[in-house]
Amino acid sequence: MKIKIINRSHHSLPEYETGSSAGMDLRARLENPVSLGPLERKVINTGLFLELPVGYEAQIRPRSGLAAKRGITVLNTPGTIDADYRGEIGVILVNLSHEAFVIEDGERIAQMVISSHERATWVEVQELSETSRGQGGFGSTGTR
Repeated sequence: MKIKIINRSHHSLPEYETGSSAGMDLRARLENPVSLGPLERKVINTGLFLELPVGYEAQIRPRSGLAAKRGITVLNTPGTIDADYRGEIGVILVNLSHEAFVIEDGERIAQMVISSHERATWVEVQELSETSRGQGGFGSTGTR
């Protein structure tokens, strides 16, 4: 699939790191380093603008290493970039650690997955089909 992209950063375009990677790393586009204090959140721009085909979205997800090692994650995971959005991709980062974290220009801050999606049409009914789970909610299927 070919996707139109504008890159207003001085970093290379996002790319898949391996042949089986689902996501591409996004890099921070910063004039100056940004400090993210404990429990603080900020939008970090990437300098990237996309034109996705209708029926597709770009999902913005945390980088597992950054989350596990530093406590830095994407706040609205996954963030969604819709096909009709033409603004700059910004990533809402939050620091869940007890230490400040400094984000440098070019740092890999999140990953982006391109995914297809369906549009739903609601069919209003009076009852739903029965299942073995029924109305069991959080944790109702056990721990195995």
